[in-house]
Amino acid sequence: MISRRFLAGSALAGTATALAAPAIAQTAPEIRWRMASSFPRSLDTIFGAGDHVAKRVAALTDNKFQIRAFPAGELVPGLQVADAVQNGTVECAHTASYYFTGKDPTFAFDGAVPFGLNTRHTNAWLIQGGGREVLREFFEGYNIVSIPAGNTGAQMGGWFRKEIKTVADLNGLKFRIAGIAGSMMQKLGVIPQQIAGGDIYPALEKGTIDAAEWVGPYDDEKLGFNRVAPFYYYPGFWEGSLNLSLYVNKAKMEELPPLYREVLESACRDSTIETMAKYDVQNPAALRRLVAAGTQLRPFPREVMQACYKAAFELYDEISAENPKFKKVYEHWKAFRDNEYGWFRVTEYSFDQFAYFMYGQEQQQRR
Repeated sequence: MISRRFLAGSALAGTATALAAPAIAQTAPEIRWRMASSFPRSLDTIFGAGDHVAKRVAALTDNKFQIRAFPAGELVPGLQVADAVQNGTVECAHTASYYFTGKDPTFAFDGAVPFGLNTRHTNAWLIQGGGREVLREFFEGYNIVSIPAGNTGAQMGGWFRKEIKTVADLNGLKFRIAGIAGSMMQKLGVIPQQIAGGDIYPALEKGTIDAAEWVGPYDDEKLGFNRVAPFYYYPGFWEGSLNLSLYVNKAKMEELPPLYREVLESACRDSTIETMAKYDVQNPAALRRLVAAGTQLRPFPREVMQACYKAAFELYDEISAENPKFKKVYEHWKAFRDNEYGWFRVTEYSFDQFAYFMYGQEQQQRR
């Protein structure tokens, strides 16, 4: 005969098992979203930043909330994903905000602006410095919620078919360069071209453009730019850091249960760390391979960078005089930038400058 004690124990064990089951598996709805990326699947790091968000969301919700990432062109062209999110064609998109400065140059602050913030500064501004809050009102006008979701770090200056020795060499240069950076370069005679990542190689190969910037050695090597342009310039002073964004349709974001919203935010934060770490691991080896294969690495002349610096801040003042949305964000961003620069000169820059100098000395001695 089965004792009452055993039956009671079994009942309690069953109750405990039920209570131990994840609450999310019992109460959470099943939701399916589509994510349109601005990047080709072949670029596993930058496309992968959005894909990472999707995978983390699924993992953290026991597959109740699933997002399928589509590369540029499969759902909508890469440079049209903001429109697709705004009008609800897709629930979300993974992109770089400066692609949409033709709508309003204020978009650039969510991605990168010339001579702006490095990766640490960017994360500080968006996460703790009020940057995301000051941008929220702007994005609401486009029916978009923007969440930081990846970062490339400081980028390279790009691939050139001819050397750049003076500011005069920029005049008439057809340069694939995105967003507000193109407007800055235009002040120095450059003819900026905004071209999606997958279309850059044929344009450079055919001579439709004279130069192109993308991200850095790992991605650039995959796209094969070294085969059609010999000179590789650094640094990409228009992108001391590039924040990648997950654009979410505002109505769809508001429909999410609070738990799912927190999961989505958490997955995006994780992607920011993961993507930057991948680039920091992959770029050094890729640069060595490119140089070994004949790429001619060149620093931008100081004269060129100084002229661009002057042009950039003249441009910001000009836009601010005409665009109150830009002015509001710019003034907040500029105050934060100035404060961070002052602090980093004391700590990070002093350390980096000395450590890299000593590294250079050691390398010379080994030769």
